[in-house]
Amino acid sequence: MPDTTNIHLNTAARAANTYDAIVIGSGISGGMAAKELCDKGLKTLVLERGRPIEHIKDYPTYNLNPWEFKHRGEIPRDFIKENPLITRAAGFAEDTAHFFVKDNDHPYVQEKPFDWIRGYQVGGKSLIWGRSCQRWSDFEFDAPRRLGYAVDWPIRYNDIAPWYSHAEKFAGICGEKDGVPSMPDGEFLPGYELNCVEQHMKEVLWEKYKRYYITGRWAQLTKPTELHLAQGRGQCQNRNLCMRGCPFGGYFSSVTATLPWAKKTGNLTVRPHSVVHSVIYDEKLGKATGVRVIDAVSKQVMEFYARIIFVNASALNSNLILLNSTSARFPNGLGNDSGVLGKYICFHNYRGSMYGRIDGFKDKYYYVRKPAECVIPNFRNLGKEDTNFIGGYTIFSGASREGANPWRVANGIGEELKAEITEPGDWTVYMYMQGETIPKESNHVRLSTDQKDQWGIPLLVTSVGYDDNDEKMVKDFLEQGEAMLSSAGVKDIVTHDTHQAPGLDIHEMGGVRMGKDPKTSMLNEFNQLHACKNVFVTDGACMTSTGNQSPSILYMAFTARAVDHAIREMKNGNL
Repeated sequence: MPDTTNIHLNTAARAANTYDAIVIGSGISGGMAAKELCDKGLKTLVLERGRPIEHIKDYPTYNLNPWEFKHRGEIPRDFIKENPLITRAAGFAEDTAHFFVKDNDHPYVQEKPFDWIRGYQVGGKSLIWGRSCQRWSDFEFDAPRRLGYAVDWPIRYNDIAPWYSHAEKFAGICGEKDGVPSMPDGEFLPGYELNCVEQHMKEVLWEKYKRYYITGRWAQLTKPTELHLAQGRGQCQNRNLCMRGCPFGGYFSSVTATLPWAKKTGNLTVRPHSVVHSVIYDEKLGKATGVRVIDAVSKQVMEFYARIIFVNASALNSNLILLNSTSARFPNGLGNDSGVLGKYICFHNYRGSMYGRIDGFKDKYYYVRKPAECVIPNFRNLGKEDTNFIGGYTIFSGASREGANPWRVANGIGEELKAEITEPGDWTVYMYMQGETIPKESNHVRLSTDQKDQWGIPLLVTSVGYDDNDEKMVKDFLEQGEAMLSSAGVKDIVTHDTHQAPGLDIHEMGGVRMGKDPKTSMLNEFNQLHACKNVFVTDGACMTSTGNQSPSILYMAFTARAVDHAIREMKNGNL
């Protein structure tokens, strides 16, 4: 176990390890922090606990055909037995396994079942994210105050809207301006066209329910701008192989966009294999001065120094780092005067799903493998409570036609047989939910008192579960979804509640929440620790509530806004 006490560096070594800013983590928010800080002229160190990744070079499966994989894309039974957690994750398969952390590589303690999905490499989970990018509205920002749960957000939609635009323009988000009150429009590239059955769904749902069925807002370059071409990225080729790593840069990731952009400024240093032990707090100065790191390979302990620190290690790891950053001033974790650090962990509820077949449309098909889905924006509890549960849910949906199947039972011989087995099959429609969960103090993470990892850092204990509100929401989705599909003529509908453990949604949030009152929150409206102003947290840990929309684009917007504030505060001599 590395000894992290009494670390002393000589003056020359300290100078060599000093930067204007340090960013912990290189995923979606960490990459954005690096890009914004470097653009503003700050010498920035990005610390990544995983291995280095280079665009294209480190995408080993990006162009392989199914028959070129040892197991034809399937996961062997022995591997599943050894990795029951990651093999349940969305997007995990033989062609993407290289971007996921194996279960035994970084254990944690599950006080309650929790599937913690991680990607430890430069780029983090931005290489394997779902790429869905809906904006929040004031329905979400005002919901905790209005409905009496969690604490009030310190901002509203108008505060973050310009930063949404800033992030969307750089990342490249496709979609259409649909005028949905609960899902504001953004800065969109052309959206994906609905196929004939999806268009039918759109018409029926509006006519019968006045509910929207829209093309999704997705981080795909359907038509790159000059800004995207300057990033070295190209148009999405509609291969739908995104999680292998896209050689065209057709989807947004830290590896294709933010980190290369930051590197071009000459201000970026990326250090992989850097496991962050803690943030260093100086009692005399009353601020954080740096970050203590353990080299993942050599186990050597090092310290790096900076005026400002951005904690973007992903929600639960950010909680772990702050909990482990103790001092005489902060015996229970950095900035934890309120006692809420690690508490009010929340996630998205994905348990409900369904599918069925629809007659007709046999004279129509579609082209390309669209890497985006359709969206039914939340229609529950908008402005007032209209259900027996709090919050709402977004629905993802789509329709497709079974391809030609030469192995199915067919009639005839010769030309008659050939014609039958090359004819596409039935159309099917699916839906699944992404539901809000309500932050509760009992849903928390903490450090183990007796178990440590291979670097001597306490293991994280997860104690997070569902509640009655979640059960009621799943029930409502299954009822409403089936009714909507039936209204559109969908038959043989199969509904399913997976009862999957929290965490498998990969949208863990909270623990370092924003709020107006330092007595009940960790961060202010600019994502600064109330009690340690030169430390910012802009990943999922900062979330006060979950909303029902996918959160990654919000993290990017929070990050850009926080960097802008930090720069102004530095210029004014406040940091």
